[in-house]
Amino acid sequence: MTAEGNSPFNPIFIDADKPNNPDYFKWALKLSRPGSLIVADNVVRNGAVIDATSSYPSVQGVRRFNELLASEPRVSATAIQTVGSKGYDSFAIAIVN
Repeated sequence: MTAEGNSPFNPIFIDADKPNNPDYFKWALKLSRPGSLIVADNVVRNGAVIDATSSYPSVQGVRRFNELLASEPRVSATAIQTVGSKGYDSFAIAIVN
C-alpha cells in the first residue's frame, strides 16, 4: 500500500517484529498527516536497548527505531516506561507535526 491515493491513517500502532520497527515507522510517517498519533510498543526491551553491543536483532531494531524517532523532525515524541507482572518495558508516543 502506498500513501498516494489513500486517506491518511490516525492512529497508528506498531507492535510487530522488532527488527523491522524502523521500516514500520517510516511507513507510518508516509501514511499519516499532521496530528496523527503513532504508538510503538516495547521500546525498552527490559532495558536491553542500552546495550549498543547486543547482537539480538530485536534489540538492534528497537535501537534503530529509537534513534530514528529521536532524529525525525516531523514528530514530537516521548517514551513512557511501564511496570507490571511481566517486568518493565515501555511504549513510544509520537505526534506528527
